[in-house]
Amino acid sequence: MTDSIYRLHHRDILCLCVLALLCLGVLMVDSATMRVTGNTGWHLSPDGTRQLIFAAAAMGVFLLVGRMDYTRLAMRSTLKTSPVIWLFAIAALTCLLVLVPHVGMQINGARRWLKLGPIQLQPSELAKWAAVLFLASWLSNPPVNLDRFFTGFVPTLLPVVILALLVVIQDFGTAALIGVCALTMLIAGRIKPWHLLIVIPPALYAGFWFVHHEPYRWRRMTAFVNPYASPDREGYHMIQSLLSFSTGGVTGKGLGNGVQKLGYLPEDTTDFIFSVICEELGLFGALFTMAMYVGILFAAWQTIRQRRDSLGAMLAFGTASMLGLQAAINMAVATVSVPTKGLSLPLVSAGGTGLLITTAALGLMYSVARTESDEAPVEQIEKTPAMRIESVQAGL
Repeated sequence: MTDSIYRLHHRDILCLCVLALLCLGVLMVDSATMRVTGNTGWHLSPDGTRQLIFAAAAMGVFLLVGRMDYTRLAMRSTLKTSPVIWLFAIAALTCLLVLVPHVGMQINGARRWLKLGPIQLQPSELAKWAAVLFLASWLSNPPVNLDRFFTGFVPTLLPVVILALLVVIQDFGTAALIGVCALTMLIAGRIKPWHLLIVIPPALYAGFWFVHHEPYRWRRMTAFVNPYASPDREGYHMIQSLLSFSTGGVTGKGLGNGVQKLGYLPEDTTDFIFSVICEELGLFGALFTMAMYVGILFAAWQTIRQRRDSLGAMLAFGTASMLGLQAAINMAVATVSVPTKGLSLPLVSAGGTGLLITTAALGLMYSVARTESDEAPVEQIEKTPAMRIESVQAGL
């Protein structure tokens, strides 16, 4: 009984943190789109209203997916019947379609979107979560021997590499995120360390080549060293973001009173919305935002500790890893701790399909936390007399 209450507690933490971040996103997107007018009072802007609709839909998706049975994502006896494989194939296909001229939408010089009627789908958002689900399902029930390099490790890594290569053509930041998250999941899946040591140097070289090959990516890297060397070009984003932090201080200017959003700070509703939070809500707003992500990570950690099946543990770990890494990178970009990457702040930045896909992935983690296990916790099982006898016999 005590265990059930405890598990319900961390499940509720996950739900409350997701809801809090969605509400924060609605407020900050609406505030970031405010302009100086003669009207008084608080009224939702068109962008704020749109974000509110997406946030409500996203919360519904979170709860709906949370009621599903996550064990259906387990790898089937034949790969063609696995829903994870089908999702992975759809993600790869959409990433390929977005590169086709007159099919993929180009915005701000980047071709990253597909127009599906009134909906704009960003395939890279689908790709990163497809990679998480694929690795979680594959590593929890490997159809190959992972101890072997060519017949086990390579077939595990190759699909993720292909997906990352399709993404990196137009979105280096998301491709790098997929790669780092895949690395953490492979480590958690107890892949042999020497296997990883073989592939990490080529991966780092490939990352350097993709950055150096595109002039605008290389200019971003060099501008990071000294943003004030090009204050009106590559360094402009970073300088304006730093001004948001410096003017916000500890308490902030107040919700809606920010100045940088008035045409000074680019991408204020997406990549640099954390800067708007810090300017208007100050240090307390920044700490609150980070605390919500830490709450999700805490819920994931407790879920991993209490799940005895490897699929549930890997799903919770992969979801938390992807969300935590993306949030950390976005905040690091906003604070000019790393070069500009073009990643949004999960659950907070303006968006539609990306918001729905992210909450669907978190819904799977909620499903793992919600599912009751009839088996005893690991600590209790290890203390049973039968286990002690078997341990002694094994030692002898």
